[in-house]
Amino acid sequence: MAAVIHSTPPLPPLVVHLIYRLDIGGLETLLVDTINRMPPERYRHAVVCLTDYTDFAQRITRPGVELFALHKPPGQALGTHATLWRLLRRLRPAILHTYNLGCNEYAVTALAAGVPVRVHAEHGRDAGDPQGLNRKHNLLRRAVSPCIDRIVPVSRDLRDWLENVVGIAPNRLQVIDNGVDTERFQPASATQLSAESWTDEPDTFVIGSVGRLQDVKDQATLIDAFALLRNMLPNEALRLVLVGDGPLRARLAERIDAAGLQGSAILAGPRADVAPAMRGFSLFALSSIAEGTPVTMLEAMASGLPVVSTAVGGIPDLVQDGVMGTLVPPANPQALAEALAGYVRDRALARSHGAAGRAHVERRYSMRAMLGAYLDLYDGLCQSKIKSHKAITPCAE
Repeated sequence: MAAVIHSTPPLPPLVVHLIYRLDIGGLETLLVDTINRMPPERYRHAVVCLTDYTDFAQRITRPGVELFALHKPPGQALGTHATLWRLLRRLRPAILHTYNLGCNEYAVTALAAGVPVRVHAEHGRDAGDPQGLNRKHNLLRRAVSPCIDRIVPVSRDLRDWLENVVGIAPNRLQVIDNGVDTERFQPASATQLSAESWTDEPDTFVIGSVGRLQDVKDQATLIDAFALLRNMLPNEALRLVLVGDGPLRARLAERIDAAGLQGSAILAGPRADVAPAMRGFSLFALSSIAEGTPVTMLEAMASGLPVVSTAVGGIPDLVQDGVMGTLVPPANPQALAEALAGYVRDRALARSHGAAGRAHVERRYSMRAMLGAYLDLYDGLCQSKIKSHKAITPCAE
């Protein structure tokens, strides 16, 4: 009788995601959701952090996802390239997917290590260069671009900047809109409103914002606007809640104290699960001086909240002014305060704009649409660049 030979089915291709640091943030939330929700039979995943990761990494619930920290020191740190090269040679991924300026140069390392497909995503401009005009940074982006198969801006504003300012060839650019989990983020029911409230007073209008406390988010302008709002509407019960942490926390606390806002303006710290925090807001405010397509705004709109935001980056493409919210110029506390006052005075308008935002997110910014776009991108590049793209077996297996 002939022996029966049992062949081991090939493993799905491996995607290595290279990120600067894995911590609480919009980009990081998207990365985790992508890994957890992408069909396991299509791609495997590993995450490499140039510096380190925090407990936020525990949100990766998909089995078998390896996590690496390279502990890159400040500066050029050429040794990090060598460390990554050795790791990529061991893992043998089909795709290296890098994120933002701090990681894009490592596409060259991936090319040298023999990684067939290199993808780079731009989720927003650098905090120290909100307009994206730094010549040194743009020269680096342009010099590295031939080593990248596809550059993915998450907004049309970023695409136009990459093409017209940085000088990236249009055929290397592909916009993929960020997606949000519309099941986890949805309008609060009456019972949730009482359970998740940031105040014991039911009529209090809660203005919420979620984001890292850093210069590019410009929460100082939002605090100043809230102080003006309290003077404009002295008889209204108002509260400002800033969810997040970062290097400006102490300075913002001093600003709150100096404005006499103790008790009405709260630095709530970081939250691992933002959805319940959103359900306690009456309105979502964002005072950034630069953005791509902010994930927290998508989450707020999915939660049925009206939006008051600065008209920067990809936000005007996301929020239709006067329909889903109100857009104002950056660094203008008076304009921000007046926009907020309109919703405090007219709660029905707030509900109407919140419902319109929820419907817009469901139509255009769903998690399913984002995952489908990335799967199509990965599949297309693998088919064109790998002879047998169904399986790339690591040396260790």
